[in-house]
Amino acid sequence: MSTDDIPAPGPEFEPTHAWLITLQRPTGSGFAVATRSGTSTFPPGFPRPDAYAGIREWLERREPQLGGADVLFFSLEPYRL
Repeated sequence: MSTDDIPAPGPEFEPTHAWLITLQRPTGSGFAVATRSGTSTFPPGFPRPDAYAGIREWLERREPQLGGADVLFFSLEPYRL
């Protein structure tokens, strides 16, 4: 599943979920750690593993240096409290 199949938040789409991910990858002198957050719009019944994979794929396309990094933390929560 690709995030290209999921409508992006915009004036007509309120996000359905907020996410936070922390990634770590080795460097020559230790580790680089990156934390990113955002919102996404998923249709009702969309599988959580597919949401995770789509977010990760989108992030790695946007920031190729994070490709292959280990996940230290991932959270996916409903957008509204």
